[in-house]
Amino acid sequence: MMWVKSIQSALNYMEEKLLEELSIEEIAKQANFSVFHFQRTFNVMTGITVAEYIRRRRLTLAANELRKSDRKIIDIAHKYGYETPEAFSKAFRKQHGITPTQARKHSGNFISYNRLVIQVNLKGEDPMNYKIVDHEAFQIIGVRKQFSLISEQNLTGITEMWQQVLTDGTDELLSQLNNGPVKGVIGVCDDKSDQSIDYWIGTAYQDEAPDKFEATEIPASKWAIFEVHGAMPDAIQKVWKQIFSEWFPSSSYVHAGTPELEVYSDGDASEEDYYSEIWIPVK
Repeated sequence: MMWVKSIQSALNYMEEKLLEELSIEEIAKQANFSVFHFQRTFNVMTGITVAEYIRRRRLTLAANELRKSDRKIIDIAHKYGYETPEAFSKAFRKQHGITPTQARKHSGNFISYNRLVIQVNLKGEDPMNYKIVDHEAFQIIGVRKQFSLISEQNLTGITEMWQQVLTDGTDELLSQLNNGPVKGVIGVCDDKSDQSIDYWIGTAYQDEAPDKFEATEIPASKWAIFEVHGAMPDAIQKVWKQIFSEWFPSSSYVHAGTPELEVYSDGDASEEDYYSEIWIPVK
C-alpha cells in the first residue's frame, strides 16, 4: 500500500501549504513521483487537475471565512492567492454561483469541496484482464509534440493532438505503415523532465522513418498489458482508473518510470466491441 501512502502524502502537503505558493514540482516530490506521473495519476483518480483541486479548496475555505468572519473581502482575496478583488470575485462566482458580497450576506448556497482522502478498491468491481510480458526494444515512427507540465498544458494538448491526427488522415497512414512487433497505432507519453513531456502518436516500424515522421525507440521493458474493451474514450479512461485505484495498490509491481503506451487497433473506436490496450512498464 506504499503507493497509496505516497499519493496521500502529497495531498496532505497541499492541504498544509494551501495558503502558500505551491509548485507542482514540490507537490510531486512528496509522493516521490515525477511531475508527469503525479499529474497523470491525480487526474485519473480524481477527474480534475492538481491546479483545479487547489483552486476549489481555497475557494471553499474562502466561502467559509466570508460567512463566519467580518474580515474585508480584499483581505480574504489576498489570503487565498488572488491579487485583486475582481479576480477573486470572478473565480468565487464561477465556483459558488454568487458573489463574495452575496456570500457575506448569506445569500444563496455554497459549493463545498472537501479535503480528498485516497480510497482504493482492493476487491475490484469489474475483472481486469492483463498479462505480464517481457518485450525487447522496438522503434516507433510518428508525430511528436512537447507539452508543458507546469501549466498542465499536456492534459488538454494531447486530446487536441489526437483530434488533429484523426482528422488529417495521419492515423490511417500510420496504420498502413505498421510493420513492427506491436500492432496498431500507439500513443506514447515520454517523461522528459519536471518541465515537459514529449507525446508521440505513432506505430511500430522496422525501417528508416519516412520524411513525414520522426522515430524513437521504446526501451526493452517488463510490461503489464491491460485489455480494454469498449468505445473510446470512456472505456480506456475506466481502465486507467482501475489500474491506479485497484491494480497498483494491490499488486507487488511498481511503475518503472519509462514511457507508457496506449495501443489502438484498427476498427471503429466508437463501437462497443472496440479493442485497445494499455501498456505500463513495471518492475
